[in-house]
Amino acid sequence: MSTPEQLSHFLAEVERRAYRHAAYTVRDDQAALDIVQDAMLKLAEKYLDRPAEEYPMLFQRILQNTIRDYFRRQKVRNFWTTAMSFVMPGQDDHADDGDAIEHLQLTSESDDPANQADTTQRLAIIQEALEKLPARQREAFLLRYWEEMDTAETATIMGCSEGSVKTHCSRAVHALSKYLESKEITL
Repeated sequence: MSTPEQLSHFLAEVERRAYRHAAYTVRDDQAALDIVQDAMLKLAEKYLDRPAEEYPMLFQRILQNTIRDYFRRQKVRNFWTTAMSFVMPGQDDHADDGDAIEHLQLTSESDDPANQADTTQRLAIIQEALEKLPARQREAFLLRYWEEMDTAETATIMGCSEGSVKTHCSRAVHALSKYLESKEITL
C-alpha cells in the first residue's frame, strides 16, 4: 500500500508529460487539461491502496481510457449538434479558429532570437507530423517513445498484442521520418 505522499509525488512527476500526450491526441488544450485531471482523480480515488510501483501502468491505462471516453462523447455531441443544426437553421456555431498548436516553453543554451525561432518552427512541424498520424499509431508511438514504455506495457495499455504495437510503432516512425524529411528537418 502506498502513501498519499507517494501518490502526490507520482502525479507531480507525470502531469506535464500526460498533458502533452493528451494534447497531442485530442488536439484541444482545454480538453487535454480536463482529461489529465480526470485521470489523476480516478487514480487517486480508486488505486491509493496499490503499491506505488504500479502507478505508471495504472495511470497510463486510465489516461488512455479517459481519452477514448472523450472521443466517444465528442462523437455523440457532434452527431447531435449536426442533427440539431438542421432543425434550428441560422444558429451558427462560431468556434474559435485559433491555432491549436501547443505553446511549449523552450529552453535554449543561446538567447539568440533566430535560434529560438528556428526551434519553435521545428517543434511546430514535429507536432504537425504527430497530428497527421492515425490515432493508433500516434498512441503507440507516444507510449513507446514519449513515455518510454516497453512493448509489453504498451500492448497492455492499448489492449492489443505486442506484434500490433511493433507494427504501429514501425509505421509511425516511417511516416514521421518521411514527413520530416519532406520538410527538410533532421534530428
